Amino acid sequence: MKSSVGAVAALFCAVLATSVLAEDRAAEDPARIYAAASLTNALTDIGADWKASGHPAPSLVFAASSTLARQIAAGAPADVFGSADSSWMDTVEKAGKLVPGTRIDLLGNTLVLIVPKGRRFDVKMSSDFDLAGAYKGKLCTGEPGVVPVGIYAKAALQSLSWWDKLQNRIVGTDDVRTALAFVERGECPLGIVYATDAAISAKVEVLATFPESTHQPIVYPFALLKDSRPEARALFDYLKTAPAATVFEHYGFSLLAH
Repeated sequence: MKSSVGAVAALFCAVLATSVLAEDRAAEDPARIYAAASLTNALTDIGADWKASGHPAPSLVFAASSTLARQIAAGAPADVFGSADSSWMDTVEKAGKLVPGTRIDLLGNTLVLIVPKGRRFDVKMSSDFDLAGAYKGKLCTGEPGVVPVGIYAKAALQSLSWWDKLQNRIVGTDDVRTALAFVERGECPLGIVYATDAAISAKVEVLATFPESTHQPIVYPFALLKDSRPEARALFDYLKTAPAATVFEHYGFSLLAH
């Protein structure tokens, strides 16, 4: 009888120890952040700061918000989602993947017209200017109607009555960083990207900034995802602190909630 009780007690202790170890490992597992490509530099720096403060380095996945939203909705193992527009965060929310009450509009941005370095031309941001006739070649931006920067770009071009003449010359890319790269290489003599992306490149220059009235506000919502790890919850809170805000501001993002 004593042997039986001892065996049960030993089993209980083993199960308890395994559970504690599993919880410890879960707490130490790195946060998995899926974020818009335009957040690459800022979140990479923030991740480095997070690691330097004694935490596991986060696992960062960058791509178009549209691509990431579809992956998360299909069950991709992410803890935090940072989108470059509200509609793709809506998609993830409708799929039941968000932790209720955690969604927050964290950052803002602006939309700019860029050219390869040294290839400026005069432009006027109004409907009476013929942008299509002012240059030759293609215009690179995110895939219109799908990738956030392309959604904003199409709206801005339509608002300025430029869309009809330019739509057949637009190269829609998978994300904003790909559009930036095409312009950097001179493969596209004109591009539409976020101001923060233009600012990190020495190979392009900003021709003009689109008036805010030409498109919906550029908003970056962030949210915790269902079954997120404890480490991810702590990092998500850190994204809303002053040290993180300093990094975001350094890269040109406007702060909407800190």
